Amino acid sequence: MPDSRPYSLAVLIDADNSSARYARAIFDEIAKLGEANVRRIYGDFSGERLKAWRDIMQILAIVPAQQFNYTTGKNAADITLVIEAMDLMYRGHLDGFCLVSSDSDFTRLASRLREEGAVVYGFGEKKTPEAFRNACSRFIYIENLVETPAETAEGEAGGARRAAIRKESPSQAVPIITKAMEELEDADGWVQLGTIGSRIAGIAPDFDPRTYGCPNLSTVAEKSGGFEIRKGPGNAVHIRRKQPARKRAAAATKKK
Repeated sequence: MPDSRPYSLAVLIDADNSSARYARAIFDEIAKLGEANVRRIYGDFSGERLKAWRDIMQILAIVPAQQFNYTTGKNAADITLVIEAMDLMYRGHLDGFCLVSSDSDFTRLASRLREEGAVVYGFGEKKTPEAFRNACSRFIYIENLVETPAETAEGEAGGARRAAIRKESPSQAVPIITKAMEELEDADGWVQLGTIGSRIAGIAPDFDPRTYGCPNLSTVAEKSGGFEIRKGPGNAVHIRRKQPARKRAAAATKKK
């Protein structure tokens, strides 16, 4: 009988490189992936800089790991996060980890956890370095988790101003989808969309239809303008790359 239990996940938050204003949205997203059975946050909460996190930790049942920064340039919180992640990994009772940070310093940690068979979900801003994004099984941009523009935290430069969340054009997803289709196309160039979705996860861990203002991959393909779409048996969606207009015209003429 297959194991249908949800993934048991550890959520490890780098408070210095994550904004508390996304906290609820992050945990709502994690709830779709599994159960956040371990919830820890790392930083120096003795001052006012991380006050926003202090206010929400109790509400979301996040356990703080207080780390005083005794030396300038040395981040004790990052070191503690890595140590505890490895400790949790060796206990062997977790299926995966959620690393909440935009810091590339956690690239090797993500790789090491995956080497041990753990699923690693990264959560960070779009500025997150590519190396960290690619080291994760899947990387989720926190900007995609809110439907309305979020206010900047108090104390940040510019005050509490509204920041627009810019979506990319679906046409920019064409190269990624096209790459995922390689070697999967049938004689007529058609590929089942579900297969493409599985392939994309390995090619671009940070691919997310919400980045393009779309709810799913099918909508991205449709709005991109780069593909023909049809439904096959069982309403399975298939797509193929659009041929240049001259080739379509030539094909039509040949059929006549």
